[in-house]
Amino acid sequence: MTQPARPDPGAAVTPVMAQYFEIKSAYPGALLFFRMGDFFELFFDDAVAAAAALDIALTKRGRHDGADIPMCGVPVHTAEAYLARLIRAGFKVAICELVEDPAAARKRGAKGPIRRAVVRVVTAGTVTEDGLLDARRHNYLAGIAEAGGELGLAWLDLSTGDFALAPTCEDALGGDLARIAPGEILLSERLVARPAIAALLAERKAAVTTLPNPRFDSDAARRRLEGFFGVAALDGFGSFSRAEIAAAGALVDYVGLTQPGKAVHLDPPRRVTPDAVMQIDAATRRNLELTAGPSGDRRGSLLATLDRTVTAAGARLLADRLAGPLTDPAAIAARLDAVGFLLDASALRAAIR
Repeated sequence: MTQPARPDPGAAVTPVMAQYFEIKSAYPGALLFFRMGDFFELFFDDAVAAAAALDIALTKRGRHDGADIPMCGVPVHTAEAYLARLIRAGFKVAICELVEDPAAARKRGAKGPIRRAVVRVVTAGTVTEDGLLDARRHNYLAGIAEAGGELGLAWLDLSTGDFALAPTCEDALGGDLARIAPGEILLSERLVARPAIAALLAERKAAVTTLPNPRFDSDAARRRLEGFFGVAALDGFGSFSRAEIAAAGALVDYVGLTQPGKAVHLDPPRRVTPDAVMQIDAATRRNLELTAGPSGDRRGSLLATLDRTVTAAGARLLADRLAGPLTDPAAIAARLDAVGFLLDASALRAAIR
């Protein structure tokens, strides 16, 4: 999204528009929902893009540098529906709210407009609103990092707190991403520039968010994770490679950037070893129609046929188990024992269900 130019020093600009330019400059890659009374308003290129994506009227508000300022807006009380459409269209949205009481603003007199600030950035992988999510499937934010010549993969679901790490490689990465089906994938500028990685992500290009290389520094990531979970070391959670830690740290960093000031819960990271689940490449997975049918959604899939769960958590668990069949005989036997126990205990099974 093109960032609107900052006003020339000599150009006339209202205090509110000066505030808009200052806030927008910090979020050049997102549409800025700028709170004005009972509406979120968008200006300049943001307004042009949003009006086209939402099929709403594009109007104008004042002038800047001798030209009309394009504008569109959505009511605050129905903003969630518009947000859903924009996120599905691949946009990121920065929500800029009033952070000062109008009465307090009046007391300080003519010292600028009411204070506003971005309270969160909504992206495909950080959505938490019930109205924007399908409760019966995970919405994963994934990160891929490289350190010490190895690749690491991490993924989390902000709505449930699920947080996992795994080693990967170029040959396995496509299958890993097909199994997890993340809504958004974070990569460093260095990895995005690698032809083999770019080719693997070609079909998922709309889901890719590129971040500066320092966001994936493994030492900084380790410190970030230790601080987030309040531990002196990560050893208690498992043994992770530098690449896995780099990927996980980038996710936690991104969550902090998109959810400023918000308390976020994540479960302690768990490690998924490559041999714990069956490796199925993306093409084979599509042909098997395990969790998605020919149209790309659940209809016609094995999951749709088998899913008789009555809770969202149960639906997500079933989908995960179908997407990643176990390979360890002991783990398979334990799962079958649990199924056999509940099959025989009909009264208990009914109560649990």
